[in-house]
Order: sequence, then structure tokens, then C-alpha cells
Amino acid sequence: MADAPTPRGDHGGKDEEGLDPATRASALRGFRAIERTLLIVIAVMTLAAAAFEVERVVALRSVNLADILLMFLYTEVIGMIAVFYGGKESPFVYPIFIAITALARLIVLQGKTMAPENIVFEAGAILLLALAAVVIARTSRS
Repeated sequence: MADAPTPRGDHGGKDEEGLDPATRASALRGFRAIERTLLIVIAVMTLAAAAFEVERVVALRSVNLADILLMFLYTEVIGMIAVFYGGKESPFVYPIFIAITALARLIVLQGKTMAPENIVFEAGAILLLALAAVVIARTSRS
């Protein structure tokens, strides 16, 4: 004999995926712990990379635009981690800033040897990313 159908919305204490609330809460705590651990690892690796870059610049006694843009990339990664922990702004804008800086660095490093149409494409990508950042920032405020 078949089981009687349960009323719509009644899942016997389980959600739509068949998980009970305790299992879901436990899984979420686990994922948050993994996320925070990985963010700490990323922060440590970013700070180490920045320290190596500063050491290289000091050893060479020379700073160029590519070095400055690389330091901006490191700063933006740390800023993205800080925004995640602060929770005051939209964390989605920071990866866009990182992508813009990375593209700008690529143009600076390869600008003289790069085909002109590639520079235009990359500049267009920067413009598109900037527009996306504006849209995300404005929509997250409302």
C-alpha cells in the first residue's frame, strides 16, 4: 500500500532537499569554517607575496609602474577579505576592481608589443567591468 501524500509544504521537518534543520545548520557551519580558513590562507599568501615584491624592489632600488600596479592588486585582495569580514559593502565589487587592475597591468606590461586591437579589446573589457561595478554598487545600496 502506498504512503499517503503529505500536504503541500509539509516535508516531515525536512526542507525541499530532504535535509533536516540540524543537518543543514551543521553543513553551513562547516562551509563557513572552510571559507574563513581559506580566506586566512589567502591573506597570508597575499601578504607574503607583497613582502617578496617589496624586498625585490628594495634590492633592485628601482620602482616601475608594473610594481605599483602589482601592489594595488595585493591591496585589493586584502581589501576584499576585509570587506567580507566587515560585511558593510557589496563584496562582489572587489573582484571586479581586481580584474580591472589586472587588465591595466597587462596593458602596461605588454602595451608596446601588443597588437593595437588587443589593447582596444582590453580597454573595452575595463570599461565593461567598470560599468558592472557601478551597477552592482548602486543596486546593493537600494
